[in-house]
Amino acid sequence: MTLLKAVQITKVWEGARGLSVKALDNVSVEADNGAFVAILGPSGCGKSTLLEIIAGLEAPTTGDVRMDGRTVTEASPERCMVFQDLCLFPWLSVFDNVAFGLRRRGIARAELKERVDEVLDRVGLSRFAGHFPHQLSGGMKQRVAIARALVQKPRLLLMDEPFAALDFQTRVLMQHFLLEVWESFGTTIMFVTHHIDEAILLADTVYVMSAGPGRIVDCVDIELPRPRSYTTDAFNQYRVALTEQMEREVMRTYQPLAAAE
Repeated sequence: MTLLKAVQITKVWEGARGLSVKALDNVSVEADNGAFVAILGPSGCGKSTLLEIIAGLEAPTTGDVRMDGRTVTEASPERCMVFQDLCLFPWLSVFDNVAFGLRRRGIARAELKERVDEVLDRVGLSRFAGHFPHQLSGGMKQRVAIARALVQKPRLLLMDEPFAALDFQTRVLMQHFLLEVWESFGTTIMFVTHHIDEAILLADTVYVMSAGPGRIVDCVDIELPRPRSYTTDAFNQYRVALTEQMEREVMRTYQPLAAAE
């Protein structure tokens, strides 16, 4: 059953002196209940803008986002976002960072503690509840950011290149951790990345975006059993096909610059 549809989304950023930039051009994507969807595209193609529109943090210029058939007009705990910049509060403990959104919503103290304790336990952070962000590794900080979203009990978890700043080893560990979270919580995930292997490893469906202004140029179903391995021939077939598409779109980003020289 389809949970979310973004239908013919166009976004134009208006600038000073009548200048404007089109970030998205007639983009349509969707996600079924419990699905893992990746949005893959070159830098500057509007991936993050699309995620912010789906979250209700930005309004589209044209088109609309529908969840359960209802048009999205504002942010909601039903759709929680994990940003590339984790935005953890350095003066708050792990527990209080995870609890922040619940406190803002006025959740009763007993329920708040129960929900935070449960999520920290399920993501393996219970013994770090009293620690502060500066005392954590990069991967652990990512777990805190994910836990802060999951404690809201979202139906859709939106993730904007959350592992981009991590080293290879930590990134691999966090990818496997995220798959465990997805299977355990049953939350639909929409994951933005420009990393081809990451999209293939994680997603059921990969939407490929063009160079900016972003359009959907392909939708690829990843028909590989889980757990997946980077080293199989079947994985490499998807890697080759998606690399060809990404290489073509990345080169398109340089064409206007070359023409101007």
